[in-house]
Amino acid sequence: MLTLRQMRYFDCLATARHFGRAAELAHVSQPALSAQIMEMEEHLGVKLVERSRGGVFLTGKGEDVLTRVRAILADVDRLEESARANSGTLDGRVRLGVIPTLAPYLVPQLIPYLRARYAAIEIELKESLTDRLIADLGDGRLDAVVAALPIDADGIAARPLFSDRFFMAVADNDRNVLMSPLTEEQVDISQLLLLEEGHCLRDQALAVCNSAGKRQLMSFGATSMATLLQMVANGMGMTLIPEIAIPSEAARNAIRIVPFAAPGPAREIGLIWRRSNPRRRDMDALAEAIVDCARSILKGAER
Repeated sequence: MLTLRQMRYFDCLATARHFGRAAELAHVSQPALSAQIMEMEEHLGVKLVERSRGGVFLTGKGEDVLTRVRAILADVDRLEESARANSGTLDGRVRLGVIPTLAPYLVPQLIPYLRARYAAIEIELKESLTDRLIADLGDGRLDAVVAALPIDADGIAARPLFSDRFFMAVADNDRNVLMSPLTEEQVDISQLLLLEEGHCLRDQALAVCNSAGKRQLMSFGATSMATLLQMVANGMGMTLIPEIAIPSEAARNAIRIVPFAAPGPAREIGLIWRRSNPRRRDMDALAEAIVDCARSILKGAER
């Protein structure tokens, strides 16, 4: 008999196109996932995937099955959402997406906070770029997303959570003295280190430093905030750092934090969910939990 577990594993495999990464998405071992996919193929009597050194490819039949599987899973998820809407607050599975410039700083506080207050919660987390998270939200693979606002997408609702101010991070031993508070005109964009294309923080940094002119940008694009700040600490340039990252990153990197002149640039962080999701009470509780955790982290940044 075809099972929901097999369909979910197949969906993960179709998304990751790699057995190892699919197993991570499904929170199971690779052999367990592989065995379920083989059982699914045997039950349907068709080959769903082609295995190669380069990864996994769906067969023509596999593509057809995937379309129907995802429709079934979406129906099941809607059924579960509807049932949970009448249960206790944050009772059951919550699939939450968080952008990479927030996740390392927010998640370590948020998960214990939620588990301490909502004993029946089952949290599934995904860290990815905003566009991918919003696509997964629209497809029903996530229940909510924490990202920078505004978000331009159909069928979503958003609640602002907190303002995350930007500062400039430079090496502790940097010989270029930046006046504090810093004005945008003082930023030498030729020394500005940016995250790689696709990160919203890259676009925000360019918007903040737009008045600095169109001089040559550094060609290296880092894949994470941690990598970026290690480069800064080693004198390779400067970068914009969100306030929520300061307590963690300033403790492990030899960097100096320079504030901008008032009012200063900032990003608005919000919680985003599907407008059709009946779990509004859960979204409100989740939003309040994030605000409480962020407030605690930002207090640490002020000290």
